[in-house]
Amino acid sequence: MSNQDFPDLPGDPSLPSSAADLQRLIGREEGQYAYSVEDFFRNPDQTGFQLSPGGTFLAYAAPYKRRKNIFVQPADGGPAVQVTFETERDIAGFFWSSDQRLAYINDSGGDENFRLFAIDRDGANAIDLTPFDGVKIDLIDDLPEQEDELIIGMNHNNPMLFEPFRINIQTGNLQQLAPNDNPEEPITGWLTDHDGKLRIAIKTIDGVNQHIQYRSHEGEPFRTVVETDFRESLSPLFFAFDNSAVVFCLSDIGRSRSEIVRFDFEKGQEVGPPVFSHPEVDAGSLLFSRKRKVLLGAAFTTWKRQVQFFDENRARMQEALEAQLPGYEVVVTGANRDEDRFMVRTYSDRSLGAYYLFDWPEGRLTPIAEVSPWLREEDMAPMKPVAYQARDGETIHGYLTLPAHHQEGRLPVVVNPHGGPWVRDSWGYNPEVQLLASRGYAVFQPNYRGSTGYGKSFWMKGFKQWGHDMQNDITDGVQWLVEAG
Repeated sequence: MSNQDFPDLPGDPSLPSSAADLQRLIGREEGQYAYSVEDFFRNPDQTGFQLSPGGTFLAYAAPYKRRKNIFVQPADGGPAVQVTFETERDIAGFFWSSDQRLAYINDSGGDENFRLFAIDRDGANAIDLTPFDGVKIDLIDDLPEQEDELIIGMNHNNPMLFEPFRINIQTGNLQQLAPNDNPEEPITGWLTDHDGKLRIAIKTIDGVNQHIQYRSHEGEPFRTVVETDFRESLSPLFFAFDNSAVVFCLSDIGRSRSEIVRFDFEKGQEVGPPVFSHPEVDAGSLLFSRKRKVLLGAAFTTWKRQVQFFDENRARMQEALEAQLPGYEVVVTGANRDEDRFMVRTYSDRSLGAYYLFDWPEGRLTPIAEVSPWLREEDMAPMKPVAYQARDGETIHGYLTLPAHHQEGRLPVVVNPHGGPWVRDSWGYNPEVQLLASRGYAVFQPNYRGSTGYGKSFWMKGFKQWGHDMQNDITDGVQWLVEAG
């Protein structure tokens, strides 16, 4: 976005004669808008709620001296306890390892060398688990069935390479699980089975191609099973529940769109029909129950996120949630170990939503916190999906946001293309969009060719077209808006 000042509405000759009414409706009086720029980008007072494994406590992030820190409170109500007291940097991420203990990551002064820490829920027994200068970690597996251990990646031996380590969060004891010692062919991804055994390694060749390697147990070396180039991909998601060689994967090999498949790494081939595919867009994530060991559903994004549920119990729970929270997208973000209490998050195009605690056996939904209560949803602008034809006939999807309460007439338009370019815009609250709409602009977000999510062919049509057909898609969208008035 440009850092230029936004023009005042009264002096803009492109506005319709009803500009004064528009200004009144969006809350501007005597040169003052109803919302400041800061209102749209303000950090929530409470966010990131997570339910402890036993379902008895909530952890969340909240500001302390302007920095996000961890707080813990009883799930059924009671005072919160501040657990961390960072003042230089926000806590970058955290999660429960047990009902008693949390793990979190943080860097020093913005150097992005993220370290791993652990602390009790009352703030006691804090420990820096990776006290190494110039070293950063990433999380491979939080091992929910093994409360005192995690598997992390860490560039301790070579700053260019991340090797997997099992770490005890009580003592800091480290055990390296596999080597990653070839900078020319680095391993850039790892996958464990449901017992926390490291079974898959993803090696990058020449920066663009991949070798997916497998081993049946941790005592044997990895062997390459699948080789892909940058035009095709096989992405392992998680192992079958019996920890066999069968892995649920996202694959577009030999397909026009990504589908969810079962791949047998002993046989080196898919088994059975696809688990999920969509006729228009790529498949997304696969949901499963850790306790019941069943697939729950598949998530995908058309103009908004959707889920096709496979499990009748989970589908009924979603229906119950949506009946109590009409008009919102409702997402389950976490559960306790018994899977009878759930953290629920709502959102929409006009709201960052709220957090709720849901007791499924009793059907009881308890509000926890609103994420952006200072924004009134009725003042925000709806984000509408649109589609148009580019000059060569290609269908381009995107979003158009008009100022709240706008009835008819021409408007100035801000074209706000996504970056990447191998990503896509999606439906939901966007602070840039809402700021511009509040100042009387329409906002146009085209998912030009090369955007992801619409299939392999659409993505590949962006190859060598940066500044050409990709730019034409944006230009043709603006022309379509002009012709539509």
